Amino acid sequence: MTDKPQISGVMPHLTCKDAAGAIDFYKRAFGATEIMRLPDKNGMLMHAALTMNGAIVMLMDEYPEYGSLSPKTIGGTAVVLHLQVADVDQAFAKAVAAGATAVMPVGDMFWGDRYGQVEDPYGHRWSIATTLKQLSPDQIMQNLRDMEQPA
Repeated sequence: MTDKPQISGVMPHLTCKDAAGAIDFYKRAFGATEIMRLPDKNGMLMHAALTMNGAIVMLMDEYPEYGSLSPKTIGGTAVVLHLQVADVDQAFAKAVAAGATAVMPVGDMFWGDRYGQVEDPYGHRWSIATTLKQLSPDQIMQNLRDMEQPA
């Protein structure tokens, strides 16, 4: 018996209509690397795993009979997955070119990041950011107050 590496941390487990298509999209859009697929007898993916931006992302096809529904089926998502990258403008453009929809254009934010959001073709929302400068909580609060003041 071989020792399995111990993995810890929080890993997203995404439910997708067409998980195989989502894997292809994540490879094109975010540079994901496929680790494995576990299809059921009908060819649907019961489980798949990718590495993306240094983290593991798991995904599966919808199984309504078990309550596993995708954002496309339920009409949206309450979750935003975050990618911290070296070049947000390049990463954002690559995701949009691969088929993501721009939700929030990239811009400089009061908390010190250059940041934007996309929605993938499977209904999952992704924020993408590059840190421009490290700010203290007090600096972030002051920047927010300054933004809220009328000009």
